Amino acid sequence: MRASEITRNTKETQITIRLALDGGEVKVDTGIGFFDHMLTAFGVHGGFGLDVDVKGDIDVDTHHTVEDTGIALGKAFREALGDMSGIKRYGSFAVPMDESLAKAILDISNRPFLVFNAEFEQEFCGDYETCVTEEFFRAFATNAGITLHIEVPYGTNSHHKIEAIFKAVAHALAIAVAPSGDGEVLSTKGVL
Repeated sequence: MRASEITRNTKETQITIRLALDGGEVKVDTGIGFFDHMLTAFGVHGGFGLDVDVKGDIDVDTHHTVEDTGIALGKAFREALGDMSGIKRYGSFAVPMDESLAKAILDISNRPFLVFNAEFEQEFCGDYETCVTEEFFRAFATNAGITLHIEVPYGTNSHHKIEAIFKAVAHALAIAVAPSGDGEVLSTKGVL
């Protein structure tokens, strides 16, 4: 079973994440309603089993909670993938959500990098600060060892843009982590 459990405790956040790449129940509690909605969509659309329990200093703002969750989720993916052998490695997906479109293109390469081309007209979605979306995906990509490109070429509603991003990344990841059938590392080097 391609699964992992990560616990990350700091003075700002206490996080436990259980991840199963091949499916399972999705349960999320971060204390930030919109973020719960995004992570739930991420789990469901990726076909992942995902249990996220976060206690954070949301009385300050949402930054630490969101970024630290990205760190922990990235580590969970990295651990669940092991040596990254036997996977398709690449994935791309576009998700329309009403007037907005989001694209995610990624390489599970062990070379972390984020390109994030999205702007948000509204500062908040509920209590969630829209600017932390980029911080979440930077932390996730860095800790998972993924090259991740995200683009939102158009849209006006920040909720739609962010939700389309989370869903696009989830679908792209589902493609990339799918078994390749040969059990080998997809690289001319033989390792990632």
